[in-house]
Amino acid sequence: MTSITPFLWFDNRAGEALDFYSTVFEHSNIVDVNRVGDSSSPDGGFMMGTIELENTKMILFNGGPLHPFNEAISLFVSCESQGEVDRLWSELCDGGEPGRCGWLKDRFGVSWQIVPTVLGEMLGDPDPQKSGRVFDAMMQMDKLESGVLRAAYEGA
Repeated sequence: MTSITPFLWFDNRAGEALDFYSTVFEHSNIVDVNRVGDSSSPDGGFMMGTIELENTKMILFNGGPLHPFNEAISLFVSCESQGEVDRLWSELCDGGEPGRCGWLKDRFGVSWQIVPTVLGEMLGDPDPQKSGRVFDAMMQMDKLESGVLRAAYEGA
């Protein structure tokens, strides 16, 4: 069976990112780690590792400064509750920077979208007034707030 796995190219902090992501996501598993050189080299000789986060495998690689991250690629996280949005936003944004409409960059420069699942449902409503109000509310936010989105949806 063919599979697709995101491959993230870090400058020299892939091992640190792998460890960090494994603490942020409740369902995580470090699958493997490959080291080269001695442990005194940057990132402890970490070259590449595979992690599974919420049933999605990703490969993290220390490749040097040739290809920095940008917002053209992001990791989209659907959250069932506002509590989950709040926790993930806080932890991933720590040392990073918030963006608009649920986007953030973590301390490694990786872009994430932390999104309550209800957003897709409300934006997909066939009533253009409801979905339009939700869109307008979303455009005013950094971290997405389900209650504010719901109030916009209901016209409150």
